[in-house]
Amino acid sequence: MSDVSLINRLARPELLTMTPYQSARRIGGSGDIWLNANESPFANSDPAYNRYPEFQPTELIENYARYSKLDNSQILASRGADEAIELLIRTFCVPGKDSITICTPTYGMYAISAATCNVAVNEVPLTQDWQLDSDLTTKLKGSSLLFICNPNNPTGSTMTPEDIEQIIEATSEQCIVVVDEAYIEFSAQLTCASLINQYNNVVVLRTLSKAFGLAGLRCGFMLANQHIITLAKKVIAPYPISAPVGDMAAQALTVDGVAQMRQQVSELNQLAQQFASEITPLQGVEDVYHSGGNFVLVRFNSDNWFSELGQAGIVVRNQSQVPTLERCLRFSIGNEEEMKKLTTTLIDIAKQTAA
Repeated sequence: MSDVSLINRLARPELLTMTPYQSARRIGGSGDIWLNANESPFANSDPAYNRYPEFQPTELIENYARYSKLDNSQILASRGADEAIELLIRTFCVPGKDSITICTPTYGMYAISAATCNVAVNEVPLTQDWQLDSDLTTKLKGSSLLFICNPNNPTGSTMTPEDIEQIIEATSEQCIVVVDEAYIEFSAQLTCASLINQYNNVVVLRTLSKAFGLAGLRCGFMLANQHIITLAKKVIAPYPISAPVGDMAAQALTVDGVAQMRQQVSELNQLAQQFASEITPLQGVEDVYHSGGNFVLVRFNSDNWFSELGQAGIVVRNQSQVPTLERCLRFSIGNEEEMKKLTTTLIDIAKQTAA
């Protein structure tokens, strides 16, 4: 774990010697009168927001460290996991030179973030049953970052920590493996977070948007060894977590907040199983795929189901334009009432199609 030669080799050279922007909160200090940040002295709200927030809110980081069973130094809070994706690309990829590898079909923001940074994207398709290619490590084409979404969005498919660890170990001298665990609370046994203490080339991405029910806050986390976190801190904005976001996110990560999340995850997992079992027999439903997230991917016999649902006032995600996902719709798991209406509507559409 002490060898950071791979990280130093992959990092953009200018970052290794660069001193990050010294914001007022990073510099710190002690005193009764604070006149170092050009802030307004007028507190026009309650609570007061006239002062800049902490660079990395202490309570938030401590609470997430406790929740993830990691050290404070291994955690970086960001504006959703989306920002963490971009931070990694900006930290380890030289524009116009380096590349990332993604395993398609997968979350679209890996490719978008790379494109906006002028970084090439190497696609290695998942297998027919949406598992990692057995020859993945020979198809990286020199990529600095390998993104693996587990559970995978939009397929819902899952990979075992053992399979991912094999990839991490095999690429220990090649690239950094980024495991996106946005949906991990719905399949908690699959987490790779503990591997951060065993390998230098692993990063885990997390979010409060899904299981914690805080998508509107925009709060995510990068989990990695201290050297990667230190480099990413050179790239991130001076005040990425606003004071209200930091306070609300820290509250969600208390013992009571985590207990509430787990109870709600249990409910959503049960609703997902029930939904899948109820629509599987319907005429016109070709496949209902097992999902490790808070959504279910379904393949139908035509593209008409999406428009029929829309006419019924139900908005779902059409995945038909994604290669290998023809005629597929992704259904987020809503509350019990919403899922009953969805199921009833699908039954009605199936009957109309059969008539």
